Amino acid sequence: MADTPKPPPEDEARAPAPPQTGTGLAEPEVNELGERKILSNEEVLELEEKFDPEVRFRPLGKTAGIIAAVALFALSVFHYYTAGFGLLREVTHRAVHMSFVLSLIFLVFGARKANYRLCPASALRPAGIPLYDWILMAIAAVTTLYVPWVFSELAFRVGNPSTLDLAMGTGLIVVLLEATRRAMGWPLPVIAVIMILYAMYGRHMPGLLVHPGASWASVVNHLYLTSQGIYGLPVGVVATYVFHFVLFGVLATRMGLGQLFIDGATAIAGRLSGGPAKVSVVSSAMMGTITGSSIANAVTTGALTIPAMMRVGYSRHFAAAVEAAASAGGQITPPIMGAAAFLMIEFLGIPYTHIMVAALVPAFMHFFGVLMQVHFEARRRGLRGLTKEEMPQIWKVLKRDWPTLIPLFVLVGVLMNGNTPYLAAFWGITLCVVIGLVNPANRITISDVFVAFVTGAKYALAVGAAAATVGIIIGIFTLTGVSFKVSYIVTQTASDWAGAIIGVIPFGIMTIDGLTLFITLLLTAVVCIVMGTGVPTTANYLIMVTVAAPILAMLGVQGIVAHFFVFYYGILADITPPVALAAYATAGIANANPFSTGLTAFRLSMGKALVPFVFVFSPSMLIMVENFTWGEFALAVYGCTLGIVALSAAFSDYMTDRLFGWERWVLALTAFLLIAPELYTTLIGTGIFAVIWLRPVVWRKHGGVLT
Repeated sequence: MADTPKPPPEDEARAPAPPQTGTGLAEPEVNELGERKILSNEEVLELEEKFDPEVRFRPLGKTAGIIAAVALFALSVFHYYTAGFGLLREVTHRAVHMSFVLSLIFLVFGARKANYRLCPASALRPAGIPLYDWILMAIAAVTTLYVPWVFSELAFRVGNPSTLDLAMGTGLIVVLLEATRRAMGWPLPVIAVIMILYAMYGRHMPGLLVHPGASWASVVNHLYLTSQGIYGLPVGVVATYVFHFVLFGVLATRMGLGQLFIDGATAIAGRLSGGPAKVSVVSSAMMGTITGSSIANAVTTGALTIPAMMRVGYSRHFAAAVEAAASAGGQITPPIMGAAAFLMIEFLGIPYTHIMVAALVPAFMHFFGVLMQVHFEARRRGLRGLTKEEMPQIWKVLKRDWPTLIPLFVLVGVLMNGNTPYLAAFWGITLCVVIGLVNPANRITISDVFVAFVTGAKYALAVGAAAATVGIIIGIFTLTGVSFKVSYIVTQTASDWAGAIIGVIPFGIMTIDGLTLFITLLLTAVVCIVMGTGVPTTANYLIMVTVAAPILAMLGVQGIVAHFFVFYYGILADITPPVALAAYATAGIANANPFSTGLTAFRLSMGKALVPFVFVFSPSMLIMVENFTWGEFALAVYGCTLGIVALSAAFSDYMTDRLFGWERWVLALTAFLLIAPELYTTLIGTGIFAVIWLRPVVWRKHGGVLT
């Protein structure tokens, strides 16, 4: 037979890679159990600042450093105190949060990151910071606090802003766009400016996009003096939910929970074929329960797992891609998910516990998909696991670090008891501090607590600015009604395309309505991924859900399902070239090509790309949906699990043996049969899968010749 399995290409041949990570960091120290410890706080910060532009701060002199540290600590204390003892009035709470965030951005982010350097103090650079940055800090503080200051008077002039209102609103919009540019780059501010111009000059737009246009006074009034713009839902969620969980994740990692997760994952998965890669997946899943950040997860675990993967024979870019793909699951892993999960609470009006439960199966499917590709890659290349001497003993790990689990268990318990997420975070933070101070196995100091509070606030700056800027974009949507016009355009286009191709769909898998929905989902997914290459995941989610939710609702998709669909595809941007921040971080650790790393990480995350289509057509996978049935749930989980295995095998060119070229294509198509919401298509897919799974047995039995 001409079409025979091919040997591995030469560049994939096994060869031990050098242990150097390329970060300039020393090899991690070994603890008393003979296990390699996770990186120190300083080493983690060094890696994050190197690879994540959102925490790449300019160097500060002594005076400016003290001012920044005190302000950052005060911001964390403000959120910690209000979480436990009561929030301020809504607009006041949001304004205080924003005044800190925007002012601090001008202090810790320079106008140009390319030429960061420590500057001496002078008349034009007080404390080494340019005078214009101090002026921008003052404008940010004054303009954000102005609204709560005059809040009682606004009821008499909303819709008819005074000259001072317009001046303050204009000032805030300008400094907000500049702060977002410094913290996150150009894409998001540019989108916001385009939307403002659309609001003002909509009468010149073509077709359905035309609208009467709004004056600058109307734009400022809507964005600044109402809750539909800058002070809207995105800022509210960051100020009352997200900040607290970011702070909890930082403290939990610093007090030893991260060490427990990595050691535990090593003990569980290290001995298996290609063990370090499986450790990477399992440890990233565990770390994802407390970080909610792809990049923080990647640098914390990747600095250990990537060199270990290279030592057992994985190529540099594949090792980096495994860690990037696994770390991208951090934002979808309960109980602490990304900021978008907390936004869902307000959008959908449901408890956070419902979001947690709905996320369980899809999160499992993501990590399962990465794990299967890692497994097939290891089997195809004959890679070993870790030896007994290289692995920690699980009982010793638990004996040493079990107290670090208490804050996480208490946080989940408080949430499940029906309390607010910020109260749960308050108790989680409190216990992290208490246990960290008294735990003899990994004791932290008061100084460590101070640093953790400062670090937690630093992590929240960029997302705080992004949330306020997205408030501008959403405000323009509500002011102009453009989201409903876009909804009509997209659904009409999808319907036309569906009508043109319905005749070539085999087995009658889809009706015309189902195909219209599928094409709409495909268009939405592509836009989410493209948007995400320049816009952070939270901002991407907010923008897309504002546009996509009405579209999917028109097609009968439940609210929670639509939100999860957009959420999942927005997160894929962290590993999608050309802008794939998590992949860039892990590629830097491995000294690998970032573009190749991103492409491979995207391929490894195909499970995450597949799952959203499954739960749209089989909503019971999310559990917390209307008309949930266990039968539909079981069929969806079975079909999705087998479909992920089939797709993973197709991409890896291995299942129980090397695959023929045609088998890879058949398996890829079989994956789509398995995830279709019909029983007969699942049975057909299962039969095809079984034939290819058993083919190597028949092949070997007949001496390599099929009869």
